[in-house]
Amino acid sequence: MTNDAGEAGSTDSTAPTGAHPPSALRADCGSCFALCCVALPFTASADFAVDKAAGEPCGHLRADFRCGIHADLRQRGFPGCTVFDCFGAGQKVSQVTFGGKDWRSAPETARPMFDVLPVMRQLHELLWYVSEALTLPGAAPLHGELRAVRDRVERLTRGGAAEVTAVDVPGERRVVGALLARVSELVRSGVPGRRRDHRGADLVGARLRGARLRGAGLRGAYLIGADLRGADLREADVLGADLRGADLSGADLTGALFLTRPQVNAARGDASTTLPPGLDRPTHW
Repeated sequence: MTNDAGEAGSTDSTAPTGAHPPSALRADCGSCFALCCVALPFTASADFAVDKAAGEPCGHLRADFRCGIHADLRQRGFPGCTVFDCFGAGQKVSQVTFGGKDWRSAPETARPMFDVLPVMRQLHELLWYVSEALTLPGAAPLHGELRAVRDRVERLTRGGAAEVTAVDVPGERRVVGALLARVSELVRSGVPGRRRDHRGADLVGARLRGARLRGAGLRGAYLIGADLRGADLREADVLGADLRGADLSGADLTGALFLTRPQVNAARGDASTTLPPGLDRPTHW
């Protein structure tokens, strides 16, 4: 695959500044009862060293709800754990939905708690995207709609366990996704030069070193193992793009739209990779 991307342009005053999500949308493991280490299943693979069923505590989980191999997860065969992010859903379920009761001391809460987590995580992910959109000056005409959606989804997260598990998550994703698509078009319309549309494209292993992808549409694109070294990804829409193993060394993702911590953690990069504000450089880069 050649770098058939659009023109790179000069910086402009309307460029997005990046996400600064609320602390409630950042994982606070100290306020969570290790729900991701119990509720979610995983299969022995390159990401996980062993099989684990949903609802079964990981063998490395300690009595204090901390991981016994946290400092060595990648070396011990659990890189998938370092990629996962709950967007703050873990502490919401632990401290709000279940009022601080943990599944060990109150075992009757275990099953409903584990059922709520995956739903809450998806709702918090939507809140992450909407919160980012509200920081974008170019999306100002849609801020009213975004605030209304944010408040409605936030109300859904405040329901009881049965109410949360009954949420129509696919329906919520469709509504929010359509609004975020309008945000993306508005923001990227101010990007100079030609904007490439690679939405949902199969770019697995693509040779895109130095590609000029500023303002490109990469929503849902498969970029697994792609060579994006030195690529210009400023203001590119990467919502849902699969960046597993993609090489972002030296790439510029300033203002990249809807980039998340799991995407960054699943990719490779280095000290010269430029990330949007609000996203920390992974320690394994």
